[in-house]
Amino acid sequence: MAGTADGTAKKKSAFAGALSAFSADIKEIGTTFAEGDWKTRVSYLIMGFGPILRGLYAKGWALFLSEILFIWYMISFGGQYISKFATLGTIETQKIRRKTVYGDNSFLILLFGILTIVVIAAFIYLWRLNVRENKKEQDRLRAGKALETNQKFLFSLLDENFDKTLLAIPVLGIFIFTVLPIIFMICVAFTNYDDKHQAPTHLFTWVGLENFRNLFSFGTSGFGKTFLMVLIWTLAWAFFATFIDYFLGLAVAMLINKKGIRFKKLWRTILVLTIAVPQFVSLLYIMRMFAADGLVNSYLLKWGLIRTAIPFWTDPALAKIMIILINIWVGIPYLMLIATGLLMNIPEDLYESASIDGANGWQMFWSITLPYMLFVTGPFLLTQFTANLNNFNVIYLLTQGKPLSTNLAGNAGHTDLLVTWLYKMTVNDTNYKMAAVIGIMVFVVTAVISLVVYNMLPSVRDEEGFQ
Repeated sequence: MAGTADGTAKKKSAFAGALSAFSADIKEIGTTFAEGDWKTRVSYLIMGFGPILRGLYAKGWALFLSEILFIWYMISFGGQYISKFATLGTIETQKIRRKTVYGDNSFLILLFGILTIVVIAAFIYLWRLNVRENKKEQDRLRAGKALETNQKFLFSLLDENFDKTLLAIPVLGIFIFTVLPIIFMICVAFTNYDDKHQAPTHLFTWVGLENFRNLFSFGTSGFGKTFLMVLIWTLAWAFFATFIDYFLGLAVAMLINKKGIRFKKLWRTILVLTIAVPQFVSLLYIMRMFAADGLVNSYLLKWGLIRTAIPFWTDPALAKIMIILINIWVGIPYLMLIATGLLMNIPEDLYESASIDGANGWQMFWSITLPYMLFVTGPFLLTQFTANLNNFNVIYLLTQGKPLSTNLAGNAGHTDLLVTWLYKMTVNDTNYKMAAVIGIMVFVVTAVISLVVYNMLPSVRDEEGFQ
């Protein structure tokens, strides 16, 4: 209870601090205008005006040109999209006789509307820097100090501010190719964008939380039952795929490292060879090998061991078991290599002391080996678990989410993970709105599990524990 109270108090304190900082910022803007000279006040409308008149041409012209560029962008491009952002367009493209009359395009309105909102936010930030710069210059002049020269400002971009210069292009690239698509995907979840609403001939629009209600609805047309089944299988798959591989990889590494085992390099080489073959080749080959007409069923029928083909991929329970077993074969070599390096770092003195005290092999493993391995590999286990939650390759290459069922919505199959279900909704069903909702849920599930487990890891709670 005390921990919960402390957490609540910290959240309230953080919120109060943010609100106080915002209020102080607004107050500073007003004070700067009230106490500023005419150059500063004009700079509120014409960015860079004050620095230019004070001789800081590089900084002033950069701010002024930013404002000109923003005005040009809004008039020539951004304004037309932001004005239709609330409706995502109302005029559909039509074909009148032989002539196509183009109307609005909801897709472009949403995409460039988001971009324009971000550009406006960036301009507001630049405007605030402009006000702060004017205040700084005014305070220096009132204190009788000289302003920095243009040469010093330009050279600072290659010296103390070189980090900002160096990161400008990469940050812009990350925003354009990563952040903007994520924001777009989140916004799509609040629209009715699907195969029946394809711009520009059929516009889509905002529908609020309707898609989220549909995802959690257990009615006839709802996705609730399917989402729950896919989520449970996703969590179960991630758990088994992570921990079975981990403990079996650790066992294999300990077995190979055991004193008296001959040809250690040979056994390691054989296991590593499975990594050398591209995973998608191995998975496609195994999928065909266990098919109804594959090698395994063919030989079992030929030898008379079975009368009908075993439904490795058509029986839901058997397909899930096969996926987990095949992933063990694929995943053990990686864990074996990691465990081998870590086992060699455990001090032999610990085992010798435990042996003198009468501990057997199991006791030494439980009290020395396993705690050390979990302490060191805890963050790796969390990363592996998160990766398995979104492990598209193994599932899709083996079963494509099959076997399908008429009881599952959205073309979902019994072996689909959330990520493969999302893919099928996007590519096969063009149900972009529900795919976006599922994408958000994948993020929520992954984020919650990662945050909770991360704070429980021994290597995080007790960083000095094994030093």
